[in-house]
Amino acid sequence: MLNIVLFGPPGAGKGTQSEKLISKYGLTHLSTGDLFRKHLGEGTDLGNLAKKYMDEGHLVPDEVVIRMVEEKISNSADSKGFIFDGFPRTTAQAEALDKMLENNGMSISGMIALDVPQEVLKKRIIERGKTSNRADDQNEEKINTRIKVYLDETLPVAKYYEQQGKLKKINGVGEINEIFQQISATIDSY
Repeated sequence: MLNIVLFGPPGAGKGTQSEKLISKYGLTHLSTGDLFRKHLGEGTDLGNLAKKYMDEGHLVPDEVVIRMVEEKISNSADSKGFIFDGFPRTTAQAEALDKMLENNGMSISGMIALDVPQEVLKKRIIERGKTSNRADDQNEEKINTRIKVYLDETLPVAKYYEQQGKLKKINGVGEINEIFQQISATIDSY
């Protein structure tokens, strides 16, 4: 089973590349944002629990997020593997994900990190904001905050997988298909 963590800062191209990878490799897309929307929208027990924390202005605890991820995996038994998009965001989440996968007889095959300079990220996000209708894509202060949070809080996850020998950095600047070919070559080597 192929389990890939697609990693990179906001605007690196994860969404674009995820779609291509899902199509080529038959992977199941696993995004915590999608999981939150599903559980909140359906009013599930996990959704109501997450909502309680969110309504109080707190982050949803890792154990709740992991339970949502585990449920998605168990409901996708026929999948050829998963592409984790936007998760894990912290080293604690990466450790919990590894433990949960191990308990289910799986592991992360590798982390592919899209490397893009900050100025390019800002330009991409602003350009995307013209069509995405996402408020956080249209405000430079919010864009800077998102990039800072990534650098301060999320980037250590790459070091976690690097210590396991599972990190592969890909230059995320260039033609979409050229970047996709580099990612595919990395995946094919697993």
